[in-house]
Amino acid sequence: MLSIFDGFRSVTLAAITLRLVLAVICGGLVGIERAYKRRPAGFRTHILICLGAAMTTLTSQYLYLNMHYYTDMARLGAQVVAGIGFIGAGTIIVTRQQRVKGLTTAAGLWASAIIGLALGGGFYEGGIITTFMILIAELLFSKLEYRVLDHVPEINLYMEYTDKACLENVLKLYRELDLKILNMEITRSRGSKKHNACAIFTLRLNKRCPVERVIQIVSSTKGVILAEEL
Repeated sequence: MLSIFDGFRSVTLAAITLRLVLAVICGGLVGIERAYKRRPAGFRTHILICLGAAMTTLTSQYLYLNMHYYTDMARLGAQVVAGIGFIGAGTIIVTRQQRVKGLTTAAGLWASAIIGLALGGGFYEGGIITTFMILIAELLFSKLEYRVLDHVPEINLYMEYTDKACLENVLKLYRELDLKILNMEITRSRGSKKHNACAIFTLRLNKRCPVERVIQIVSSTKGVILAEEL
């Protein structure tokens, strides 16, 4: 443990102030990255969750040490860990193409609550280190993840098209590009003025044809309205 924080381990006015200020700073650092990427839960949301979690731990300590309510001090904190799931679930959405978005934001909210609990309990080192580890994961590891996704051997491709002839042209195109179709789902939409059908392909790629090229070629095919990776 760092000796610089030894004077702030006990529940004093200075320690309470430091813990809450650190909760605002650490929660804000995590949230500002989400806000920069225009996610639904951003800067203020992360601050409020981290601050509230820190205050929960402080309240537990105050009830135990000052009010002498000799109950389980971890009980309120456990409810924060469980209750944050309701807020996290609100940031997760499933698009019309069955694509899940918001998982990273939900995980960041949950981690911010844990950081708040740690800071509220006086575990300064753990809260600060965890904050920077989360920032590394969101800022640096995300770039690594995108590079890995650019070279995945298999993709799920969602396509909206106009007629049967268009589908046959796309299937012929896959054969020309030497792409293996592992699975194919076709749904015909009735009563829609935009398109007649949609299809989801599970494709095995090759080194000569990366994901971007496949999507670009399929999108430029006559009759294809929309083509994107799931």
